[in-house]
Order: sequence, then structure tokens, then C-alpha cells
Amino acid sequence: MGKKSSGEIKRSLQTRHLSMIAIGGSIGTGLFLASGNAIATAGPGGALVAYAAIGLMVFFLMTSLGEMATYMPVSGSFSTYASRFVDPAFGFALGWNYWFNWAITLAVDISTAALIVQFWLPNTPAWLWSAIFLVLIFGLNALSVRAYGESEYWFSIIKVATVIVFLIVGVLTIFGILGGEFIGFKNFTIGEAPFKGGFFAILGTFLIAGFSFQGTELVGIAAGESETPEKSVPKAIKQVFWRILLFYIFAIFVIGLIIPYTSPNLLGGEATDVAISPFTLVFEKAGLAFAASVMNAVILTSVLSAGNSGLYASTRMLWSMAKDRKAPQFLSKVNQRGIPMAALVVTTIVGALTFVTTLSENGTIIYTWLLSASGLTGFIAWVGIAISHYRFRRAFIKQGHDLSELKYRAKFFPFGPILALVLCILVIIGQDYNSFLHPDFTDAAWWQKIGISYIGLPIFFIFWLSYKLTKKTKMVPLEEAKFDHRPIEKQPR
Repeated sequence: MGKKSSGEIKRSLQTRHLSMIAIGGSIGTGLFLASGNAIATAGPGGALVAYAAIGLMVFFLMTSLGEMATYMPVSGSFSTYASRFVDPAFGFALGWNYWFNWAITLAVDISTAALIVQFWLPNTPAWLWSAIFLVLIFGLNALSVRAYGESEYWFSIIKVATVIVFLIVGVLTIFGILGGEFIGFKNFTIGEAPFKGGFFAILGTFLIAGFSFQGTELVGIAAGESETPEKSVPKAIKQVFWRILLFYIFAIFVIGLIIPYTSPNLLGGEATDVAISPFTLVFEKAGLAFAASVMNAVILTSVLSAGNSGLYASTRMLWSMAKDRKAPQFLSKVNQRGIPMAALVVTTIVGALTFVTTLSENGTIIYTWLLSASGLTGFIAWVGIAISHYRFRRAFIKQGHDLSELKYRAKFFPFGPILALVLCILVIIGQDYNSFLHPDFTDAAWWQKIGISYIGLPIFFIFWLSYKLTKKTKMVPLEEAKFDHRPIEKQPR
């Protein structure tokens, strides 16, 4: 049992929890649904290139985060690191943006989960299921951090098992052992395959791949409640490369071999399009008629997992911000179970109110803009991780520390964080490259489309600049960066 809390969270997450949080963070609807759209857009070869490039970027980002989280495991994660090593205003903007993103995404997840249940029970009201799922996710987070970790562990086990079964079935289908015919590489040579649409098609697929991988940074936040972060975090981070290789690259390779990129079914990218998930298509090709129902259950698990993790991450970020006096102080309170209940309740209410906007016609417009505003947040957080790690390592050396002091050291520094930063910026700028290829400055609809795509950027800069101007913050000099293991608010004045 952990000690009684007096305003602090409890370190109750075991290595197996952290490892599965890391794995589960990268497996979700992005793989089960959006991967088909990626193949249809850029061809099987183009999708592989895009996912491999983004996968490499995420690997470098996670090793960067791993180095910092192992040395300084705090729930504020990249927001805290940005405040210490870059600029407090930068950390403020990262934290509030990240909280906002997951609070909004919670509404998306409970809405999507309800639509998935209607696959089986079409005559039941969606709002009722959304309410049930919201209560369930809130309950898991309110119980204890151990309950969150355990639920994520089993959610992730289901997803991992599905991918492994899929890969086995896929390989057997390619060789004609299942499905009745030898497929081989023929779908890699039809039409424009393996590359369709050239560079811009691959760039568009970068965006799909980038959204698919969002959530991997959760391991940095969970490190703040790990029993043994010096062991758990490196182990979880080291698995990043292999899971990206196995779960994404190999899965997309198998889908590309079995389903031709010209198949109209691959364009289905919504969570309600279970029947045309590329995983379902492959299972059906292998003669497994029950595939749609099985994949529906797995996708429901993924969506609930995303909502569960999103509520956890946003709650811990809001709590950490309050402890650092960057959010209202009442949000810094923690109960005896180590749960920041005030932060949890506020985040849940914001998610519920966002969901309510979907129930009216005018509210749907507001909801679309809110969702768009949160769209770039994950990429902005990744930019923050790359910059913070670059400054962290430089400050570490500048202050006379030796790299041998780091229990986990990111390889390929400074190449890794610099490459990750460049690719992140490329993805952010290319968010709506099609509109810039065909600009129409006199068309209000064009401006609205640009606004929806990029509204997250001005919101981030408003947060950053408002804090910078009111608090008159400056970039932290490398020689003054704090490496104290205690939470930032407890440093001596």
C-alpha cells in the first residue's frame, strides 16, 4: 500500500501497466480503420513509406520523452519539461492545449462508442449508451490509478491479440492456405501500385499516420505514477520500435497484399464503418464470416480505451498545471486514494458539455470547430517534446552532468529530436495542403476550410503569448534549468 496522500498522487502503476499503456496508446481506430484510407490514398507502397517515416519520428519522440521521464518522472510530463527547459509560457500553452484536446476527444469517444453499439442494437438511443460509457470511464478513473492501469492493461491485451491473430490469418491468406487462392504480390503491381499519387499523396498519408500514433506520449504522463519509473519507462519505450514495426508496418503490408488499393471499401474511415474495416475485409477474404461482429467488439474496446486514457491524461495534466500555479488552485487537491478528483470532475463536465452540443443542429457546428481546434494538439505536443529534449540534454551537459547519470539515454542525439521536430512541423503545415494547391482567396468556404484545419495553431499561440506577456517570462538559460527530481512547485525559492 502507498502512503496516505497529502496532496500527492500515488505511484501504483506496475511495469506491465506502463508497457501496455505504451502499446495500447498506438493501437486503435487509426490502425483498424484509417489504415485502409491510407492505402487507398497513396497505394500500398506509399502507405508503407508514410507510416514508416511517421513511425521513425514517433520512435525518436518516445526515446526523447523516455530519457526525460526516467530522470524526472512527473505527471505534468512534457508541459513540465517545457516549463523547465524552454520557457514557462511554452509549458503553459502545451499543458492547456493538451488538456483541451483530450477533454474534447472524450466527447468524440463516447459518441463513437454509442454508434458502435448500435451495430448490434440499432433501436436503442445513442445518448443513453454515451451516458453509460461516460459513467463507466469516470468510475475507472475515480476508483484508483491502479484501476485505470488494470483496465488499460486488459483493453490493450485485446487489441494486441487481435493484431497478432490478424497477421497470422493474413499471412495464411496470402499463401492461399486460407481463402482458397494464392495472392502473392499481385496487388502491389496493379494500376499505379505500389505508389499512387506521388509525393503529395504520401504527405496526405503522413497526416493519417500521425493521427494514428497519437496517444503514445501517454507513457510520459503515466510515468509520474509508476512504482519504478527507472525500470518501467525504459522498458515501455524500448518496445515502441518493435510494436510500430509489427503492428503498423507489417499490418499495412499484409492489407496491401490482400486488398487492392482500388477497392472502394478501403475508403471507409469512420468508426461506424466496421463492415469495411480493412481488418474485417481480410478476415472475410479468409472465409471468417463472423469478422464484422468481432472487429466491432475490438473497435469498441479501442474507443473506450482511448476515452479512458484521454480522461486520465487530461486530469493529470490539469492537476499538474494547478500544482504549478498555471490553473486554479482548487484543481490541485488530491483525495486519500491519490486521485485529483476536482480535476477529474471538471474534465468530465467539459467532455459531457461538449457531447451535449452534438445533440442540436447549431451545436453540431460548434462541435465541429471544437474538434478542429483540438486536431493539431497532438502534433504540437510532439513538437514540445522534441524541443524540450534538445534543451534538456544541452542543459544537462552545460551544468557539468555526465551522460552516465542518465538511467535511460536516447540514442542518435541530436539527430533524433531534430528529425522529429522537422517532420512534426511538416505534418502541421501540410494539414490541409490540398487547399493551398488550389487557393481561392475570394471564396468564403475556402477560408472556412482553412480555419477549421488550422484553428489549433492560433489558439496555442494565444495561450503562449498571453502567459508570456502577463507573466513576462523568458527562455530559461541552460545553466539555470532545474533538474530537481521534486515537482517543479516544490523547488526552493
